[in-house]
Amino acid sequence: MYKEIYLVDDEDLVNTVNAIHFRRMGMEDRVKSFTNPELALDDLRFRDNPQTKTLILLDINMPEMSGFEFLEFMMLEDFPITNEVLLVTSSESDADKEEAKKYEKYVKEFITKPLRIEHLEDYLQSANK
Repeated sequence: MYKEIYLVDDEDLVNTVNAIHFRRMGMEDRVKSFTNPELALDDLRFRDNPQTKTLILLDINMPEMSGFEFLEFMMLEDFPITNEVLLVTSSESDADKEEAKKYEKYVKEFITKPLRIEHLEDYLQSANK
């Protein structure tokens, strides 16, 4: 089970909706929300225990730093594989899906927005097996 959940999307409304999904599942105490991916990366870098099992819901298209740049930093800095990423994006581009495969060490799913609570519940159930 994930001890921390990071919501990283430049649209506050998207983070709010996703946070509501986690609240409905009784996991709101684990959620950290970021509209700036650089701040989320810093928070991940400087945690007390970097090995903590963490779920990151990551948007691809953001102005400060793209989701792929975020993943590139995770790779370069050799983040532990206990950080699992769900790319939650408005993109349906095959090129983006191909790009996501470069980061399969971290990326577990490519989900087109909006993220449905059923999808999240299914993912969490399969991740806990």
